[in-house]
Amino acid sequence: MCTNGCGHHNLKEFSQFQKYFRALHCPTRWLIIRSIGNKTKSSNEILKELKKAGESLSRSGLYYHLSELEEAGIIELAEYREAGGGAPEKIWRLKTKEIKINLLVE
Repeated sequence: MCTNGCGHHNLKEFSQFQKYFRALHCPTRWLIIRSIGNKTKSSNEILKELKKAGESLSRSGLYYHLSELEEAGIIELAEYREAGGGAPEKIWRLKTKEIKINLLVE
C-alpha cells in the first residue's frame, strides 16, 4: 500500500498488474511466450527451443516458469498428449496475447 495516503482505490487493477509484473520480470519467461507464439507447444518443445537459445534450464526449472505464467493468466494448458507409455505431456498455448493497462480507471 502506498504511504502517501492514497487508500485502497483500484486494488483489483493493481493486483492484476502485480501478477503480470511478477510473471514477466524474467527474460526466460519472455522466451517461453515467444516460443509458444500463436501455436501450441509441448513442454519438451519449449525446453528444446530454450536450450537452442542458450538457456540452461532443467525440466523442473521450466515447470516453475510455466506455472508462474499460468498463474498470471498469460498461458494455459491446452491439452495432454500421450507420450509413448510415459505420463501424458502437457501442451501449452497463450491465454492472452496483449496486456493493456488503463491508467485512468476510476
